[in-house]
Amino acid sequence: MSTTDESRRQSPLDDVARWLDDRLRLAEGTQRYWRKAFPAHWSFLIGEVALFSLVVLLFTGTFLAFFYVPDTRLVVYDGPYVPLQGQEISAAFDSTLRLSFEVRGGLVMRQIHHWAALVFVAAITVHMLRVFFTGAFRRPRELNWVVGVILLLLAFGAGFTGYSLPDDLLSGTGLRIGYSVLLGIPFVGPLIGFIALGGEYPGTDVLGRLHILHVMLLPAGLIGLVGAHLAILVRQKHTQKPSKKATNTNVVGEPLFPNQTLTSLALFAFTIAVLAMLGGLFEINPVWLYGPYEPFQVFAPAQPDWYMGWLEGLLRLWPNWEFTILGLTIPSTLLPGVILPGLIFTVVGAWPWIDARWITKDHEEHHLLQRPRDVPVRTGIGVGGFVFLLSIFIAGGNDVLASNTATGLQTISAILRVGTIVVPLLIGWIAYRIAKGLKENEAAAARATRSEPASGAQQ
Repeated sequence: MSTTDESRRQSPLDDVARWLDDRLRLAEGTQRYWRKAFPAHWSFLIGEVALFSLVVLLFTGTFLAFFYVPDTRLVVYDGPYVPLQGQEISAAFDSTLRLSFEVRGGLVMRQIHHWAALVFVAAITVHMLRVFFTGAFRRPRELNWVVGVILLLLAFGAGFTGYSLPDDLLSGTGLRIGYSVLLGIPFVGPLIGFIALGGEYPGTDVLGRLHILHVMLLPAGLIGLVGAHLAILVRQKHTQKPSKKATNTNVVGEPLFPNQTLTSLALFAFTIAVLAMLGGLFEINPVWLYGPYEPFQVFAPAQPDWYMGWLEGLLRLWPNWEFTILGLTIPSTLLPGVILPGLIFTVVGAWPWIDARWITKDHEEHHLLQRPRDVPVRTGIGVGGFVFLLSIFIAGGNDVLASNTATGLQTISAILRVGTIVVPLLIGWIAYRIAKGLKENEAAAARATRSEPASGAQQ
């Protein structure tokens, strides 16, 4: 045996590795994991974009946390932004301005963080749409679908809490809307609002509590659920597009190492590059233009980040109806702000069981994906639901539409109320008819192809 081989065999690291492998059997499991196959199609990478955006959010958020001060006490601004010099602003808004103008790299980090949040929610949404329309939520993946829905809800929560932290006039307007919705919950709403704000509105402790949610509790939930999502995925194996080689009992694709690993690393680098480009070149959330939050002022037109636009639209479209039941007044914000969103996410979360029981009546285990035309009813419902969410999202900007089209706000709201009901039903029915027609034409062509050899034999 050569000296090199002998020294390598006696290396302390080798001894430690062998000691661990003897007890934990790491090598056997690792080799099997490295050979795991991944479908080679771009649509399966959308979920990875969400994962990589979350990584960027965690790193940039850590940087921002070093400088942000979650405090509502008033200080006199003496920084470089001249229009606000000498004004009393909150310590939170002051720290946000210093991050933007005085901390080296602070502004680009703020903007990368904000863009990453938008991409994170967008990637989760697109990923769930892909899963929905291809039937990838069917047995045995119902649990992973529910995990994805909860992930989306936590992403909304993380976005809203982060959006509120700068304590500028725009974020304060959004926080006041959220507080008003909270007050509309009978019995417990006022108590939860009092606890959240640390007193009566506008409160003194709200930023500190939102900060804890944003930097500790919600990220911990997101990381835990992403880990659970990936663990379930590895355990259950990937779904895949039907093909001559792909069946319910195998996975046809690229091995995790080195093919899929290199693809993921390249996508990770590309995601970071795009987010860095967006943060460096495209201004977002210029809080210094909005000014500090004042409870008696409202920013108009006030628009939330896109992922909260659908909820804003529900609040704006809902008529000013209040009901009194057994002496209890039901505020106009309860239905559009709490009950309808809760109903929407309940239906979305329970969709695997709704689909299996009433749409496909199929309770078998599936590992092959479907095309939208394969289940026309699901496709019609999905397209109609998406158009409904798009309609109320547009309604979240009814004031912008009114000002840019020289049309009265009430007229715009009336048109959107009708359109939000009629257009989704119409588009959903059209999608159903198209999917059904494609399925029937394909079935007819297949029957004709099977009958041709028999006809030729008779001749």
